Amino acid sequence: MRCPVCSNKETRVLDTRETAGNLAVRRRRECDKCKHRFSTIEEIEILDLMVVKTDGAREMYAREKVKNGIRRSLTKRPYTQESFHKLIHNIERDIQKKKKRELNAKEIGEIVMKHLCGFDKVAYIRFASVYRDFKDTKSFEREAKKLK
Repeated sequence: MRCPVCSNKETRVLDTRETAGNLAVRRRRECDKCKHRFSTIEEIEILDLMVVKTDGAREMYAREKVKNGIRRSLTKRPYTQESFHKLIHNIERDIQKKKKRELNAKEIGEIVMKHLCGFDKVAYIRFASVYRDFKDTKSFEREAKKLK
């Protein structure tokens, strides 16, 4: 880890703690050269996961795509950054539990919807309406009735 002040590569860890919710590890560091202290956060990252799209195209898993889709469904809904971060963590944990190198987009969408349903029902309906491509109000009504 480079020092953010002098760019020295030699830093040492002074303290290590889990973040709230045990989603990441926070490390307090000190530069060996300039003695500047700074913190870093480490969290698990999904690597080497291919997503098979509905048209058969393949692309690398992108956390930002999942986060952006969920953020759109949460527009004007009350939530905290911490609860959002935990939601993303739980979704990615379930993705990792699949222990596959390839997942189709449908599987990822179902995992997201499972977690959104418990997180915010309005966001769930919004996400489902786009994800499941509701064609009419009846489809929308059927999904809303499932929540009751």
